[in-house]
Amino acid sequence: MANAYDLVVIGTGPGGYVCAIRAAQLGLSVAVVEKRSSHGGTCLNVGCIPSKALLHASEVFEEAGHGMADMGIKVAPKLDLAKMLAFKDEGVKGNVDGVQYLLKKNKIDSVHGTGRIVASGKVEVQPEQGDAQTLETKSIVIATGSDVTRLPGIEIDEKRIVSSTGALELDKVPGNLLVVGGGIIGLELGSVWRRLGADVTVVEFLDRIIPGMDGDVAKQYMRILKKQGIKFKLGHKVTGAKANGKALDVAVEPAAGGDAQTLSADVVLVAIGRVPYSEGLGLDEIGVQKDNHGRVMVDDHYQTNVPGIYAIGDVIDGLMLAHKAEDEGVAVAEILAGQVGHVNYNVIPNVIYTYPEVASVGRTEEELKEDGIEYSVGKFPFLANGRAKVNRQTDGFVKILADSETDRILGVHIVGPDAGNMIAEAAVIMEFGGSAEDLARTCHAHPTLTEAIKEAALAVDNRALHM
Repeated sequence: MANAYDLVVIGTGPGGYVCAIRAAQLGLSVAVVEKRSSHGGTCLNVGCIPSKALLHASEVFEEAGHGMADMGIKVAPKLDLAKMLAFKDEGVKGNVDGVQYLLKKNKIDSVHGTGRIVASGKVEVQPEQGDAQTLETKSIVIATGSDVTRLPGIEIDEKRIVSSTGALELDKVPGNLLVVGGGIIGLELGSVWRRLGADVTVVEFLDRIIPGMDGDVAKQYMRILKKQGIKFKLGHKVTGAKANGKALDVAVEPAAGGDAQTLSADVVLVAIGRVPYSEGLGLDEIGVQKDNHGRVMVDDHYQTNVPGIYAIGDVIDGLMLAHKAEDEGVAVAEILAGQVGHVNYNVIPNVIYTYPEVASVGRTEEELKEDGIEYSVGKFPFLANGRAKVNRQTDGFVKILADSETDRILGVHIVGPDAGNMIAEAAVIMEFGGSAEDLARTCHAHPTLTEAIKEAALAVDNRALHM
């Protein structure tokens, strides 16, 4: 029997469940459709949340084995990998249960099964067992997220050749881990297993790591990771992997052409990005337009070319980030409720949760040069920050880019301890159109790592105090 709703959201990742909650807060009757048995999408189940648990646990393990003795704490840590994975799973369960509670609290109906749009205003849901049901609704939001990008010729079995999902479940530490891709996911998960004892090599097609982030940051960051023991083969591509006894023979050749070589690995992690997940939604049948990357095309109000059907998050153009999807979810819910929903795409932070962390918001130097924008640079190293020095966390720097004429902050880039939290200060001031001078004149507590942000703002005008 059909149910009538104001809104049906397909997918309950960060974008979908936040969209549903905001819409319910605004008085809309809402249902969500989720193909997994648990809510939270890739992010909470097999992405952001479990990877952060393992990053944290492996960081503590390494600190216990290498850093604590220098502080007068003598520890000989022993790895219980099964227990560490259970710690990760416990954190995941807490988060997905939390989403289920929030949906229930906001009187949102949850329907489990695979959703397919059969017409504008109609979503058919096929559960794993039993008959399909049709939900009738005024509006539909597609929030189906993204899937792992496959590498031609390399078949992922999630045992020896793994995606990010399999890399979160390895039952023993690989002797040699080969990571295909020098982006965020590969570096985070490579860092986890390196700390736990794996020999890690990263193969990257480009001549640099973390494409899209500031080049200055990428160079310094790679130097730090090398110092930690991660090896890099830039400007190379992986063309094949086959079993050779207990190991894998991995064919690697220069991206520009040349002789191939064979590297041995126990596990290969394919982390070359993600692609929008729009298969099986019935979009082609009802005429929803997609671009040549498979992304659902939307207008300024997140509406597709078919009236009443909207899309947000990884399935549309833009950064594939959970918080970008959340903001879009809030915006589209407010638009559907007759308000003015809006996302400022110039102020979306991006974070890599390795140690040290990397965080950025706004424009890179390369982008400013390409657009011919005159800018000033203020840089301050953590080596000159009192708190970082006493904590022995001196790798990295803060870099602020400001408009040469107006002093308005255009971009902030941080390599260093707790960068992911510190970038929020930069995002707030940029949201209000603040200047480097505004930031420089804001009193910062001493001794804190955030003083490095103040000093970088001072350095824009060449008046840093502690350098």
